[in-house]
Amino acid sequence: MERVTYGSAGLLAVALLAACSAGGQAGNGPDRIAMAGGAAREAPVSFSPRDKAEGVPTDQPVVVAAVSGKLRSVRVDGGKSGSLQGVLSGDGTRWRSTGTARPGAAYTVTAVSVDAAGKQSTTTSRFTTVKGKETFDIETITPNKDDTGLTVGVGMPIMIAFDKPVADRVSIERNLLVRSSKPVEGAWHWFDDQHVDFRPQEYWPARTRVRVEARLAGVRGGPGMYGKRNVTVNFKIGRSQITKGSTDEHVLTVRRDGKKVRRMPMSAGQGGQWKYYTTSGIHLAMSREPVTVMTSPGIGPGQAGYYQLTVYNTVRISNSGEYVHSAPWSVGSQGSANVSHGCVNISPDNAAWFIKNTLIGDPIIITGSPRKLEPTNGWGHWQENWKQWLKWSSLKAGPTISLS
Repeated sequence: MERVTYGSAGLLAVALLAACSAGGQAGNGPDRIAMAGGAAREAPVSFSPRDKAEGVPTDQPVVVAAVSGKLRSVRVDGGKSGSLQGVLSGDGTRWRSTGTARPGAAYTVTAVSVDAAGKQSTTTSRFTTVKGKETFDIETITPNKDDTGLTVGVGMPIMIAFDKPVADRVSIERNLLVRSSKPVEGAWHWFDDQHVDFRPQEYWPARTRVRVEARLAGVRGGPGMYGKRNVTVNFKIGRSQITKGSTDEHVLTVRRDGKKVRRMPMSAGQGGQWKYYTTSGIHLAMSREPVTVMTSPGIGPGQAGYYQLTVYNTVRISNSGEYVHSAPWSVGSQGSANVSHGCVNISPDNAAWFIKNTLIGDPIIITGSPRKLEPTNGWGHWQENWKQWLKWSSLKAGPTISLS
């Protein structure tokens, strides 16, 4: 994946932007505006954007302020584009939208206010947003029900893929919300212009509920490009299970919630050629496959060293062909020698247990090999320390939002 540098710090949650000028038409002073059923006069409320503003950015908040008195209600109606929700200040004098407007839409703002004498007034204002030339959409969010299941391991990242390259990373990242039932410090990380992933600074706490809210409808993704829709995914972190193995000691040890639950003799990559070393590093379980057909890397039929082998009970740990899998042919070497072409070999009984007891996203940590797992080799997200991870974040680190 290509990495592109960018900057600008902020929080994970959606920032409430200060009201700004849209084509010189936004403002905070009193407007002279048409009152419901009456002639134009100084309005009891002010609007930003101002009445009849055009080309308003979709991420500019709508702000309504009482000139005197208080606001009773505010409604921002965009017709087929839907309405904008908002929050009223504690003293009832100021209302601010919290959603993102749709491009090329016309909105009507209706404010009901009451002055110091108790007189109620209804005031309206209208504006139109900037027109969009194209849209972008979320192609996939992982974890999901079909690919990973909705209960995953403590190392599981949140991975979002877009259907086309995007340029405005700050606007997009600002509208990606992560909520969790147990607070964690985390950050988004751009691998390229179509992939942005989130991980906590440390592993997720066991049994945490998580919700991802991609509020991207109307969000600017680049010049003339806006988000097509909002997407929400809920998932749960399961028990904490971490597997550790050494290519020197030839043993995999599985700990669940801190307690040792399985010890499995293993055989790792035999080395000799670089591709035959098992990678060292923090791997994640990427898939569980009852049957996998494995072929020799970089060698075709008829060439020396070519093989095609059907293997059972496999757990994938990288994109370079590494699995933890059943290997009845190497049981005699498991626990004492490395004889594989890069995979982690375990016995049929241990492999049957491991695939049954592994969640997608469980950490599987291998040490002892001179070949290191690259951060972009499969889900090598934990190969980067926190400082390295933040280097590729637009808004840096921040706490997740509470999920009750």
